[in-house]
Amino acid sequence: MKILQISSAASFGGGERYVADLTNSLVSRGHDLYAVLRPHSPLIGHLKLDRDKIKTLPMRNSLDVQSAHELAKFVARLGIEVLHAHVARDYSLAAYAARRNPQTKFVVTRHVLFQLSRLHRHTLSRAHRVIAVSNAVARKLRSQRIVNENQLAVVPNGVDVDRFKIEFNRLSFLRSLGLPPDGPLVGSVGELRTLKRHDDFIRAAALVAAQFPDAHFVLAGLDTSLSREVHRHLEQLVLESGLKDRFHFLGWVEEAEKLLSTIDVFVSASETESFGLAIAEAMAAGTPVVATATEGAREVVDDRATGLLVPIGDVGKIAEAIAKLLSDEQLRTHTGTRARQVAHQKLSLSRMVDQIEQIYLS
Repeated sequence: MKILQISSAASFGGGERYVADLTNSLVSRGHDLYAVLRPHSPLIGHLKLDRDKIKTLPMRNSLDVQSAHELAKFVARLGIEVLHAHVARDYSLAAYAARRNPQTKFVVTRHVLFQLSRLHRHTLSRAHRVIAVSNAVARKLRSQRIVNENQLAVVPNGVDVDRFKIEFNRLSFLRSLGLPPDGPLVGSVGELRTLKRHDDFIRAAALVAAQFPDAHFVLAGLDTSLSREVHRHLEQLVLESGLKDRFHFLGWVEEAEKLLSTIDVFVSASETESFGLAIAEAMAAGTPVVATATEGAREVVDDRATGLLVPIGDVGKIAEAIAKLLSDEQLRTHTGTRARQVAHQKLSLSRMVDQIEQIYLS
């Protein structure tokens, strides 16, 4: 099939990992893939596509008429069979292109729980399928009456579990990141955004540090805003918490699978998660998880079996759960092993791609 993925994302997060993994998997299955992205998109370096199969357009907003016209012409010239959009501001551009090319099926994946507008209700009425990455996202779409039940398909996110079947020298990897070779290591991965509540992770780290004097803490992720206000706030909080020598900002980590396999406990302190891809990746690495009980996390983590769920915003409970895992090696091993098994059985990328491929073919 000729399939076009469209994403105007300016940073690389869970939704962009989804686009990259889906695109590359479909290429390996023999499909003819193309992508429309913004100039300098972070996705370019993650897609296994020749440059002539990637078109860049400004895609400034949902009313970017020039980009919509260019997209429609690109779809027509290539004879695209499926046009798949991933970012809300791209929905109307994709819908217009599909309307101008009746042979093209219009598919959307909804990655987040945020409210959509009445414009989106009109735009998505033209979609052949709207894929929700979790039951939580599907419930949100139903509550907003954005799409009808015949359009809606729930396809839980998938993780490339094979990425975590790796052998590497842990000590060398720790040294490459400037981290100490000894002592417990607690970490989190995610964009430096307010809703991720990394400040709660730092406050919990201060409580854990008092109990485990040799523990260190890491946070991998970028603040992609122009002001970098969140990063500055978190750095100041680390200083105020007395963690200057024990809390490490790693920025973007290219080999995130090695980091997730290296840390002893993974922490997600977010106030909202539509699925929790980083949580699922930690599980695939066999790393025990402490996560706030967001809608997405509750679908991924089986509390006290594959991880520990705690109330959103409760720093004391986050710290208590981390300490519980750090103080009990048998519990860590059991939880991590069970998490890896569940990730391989239920959260694999191949399962997700199978389901989306069937949607395309139907």
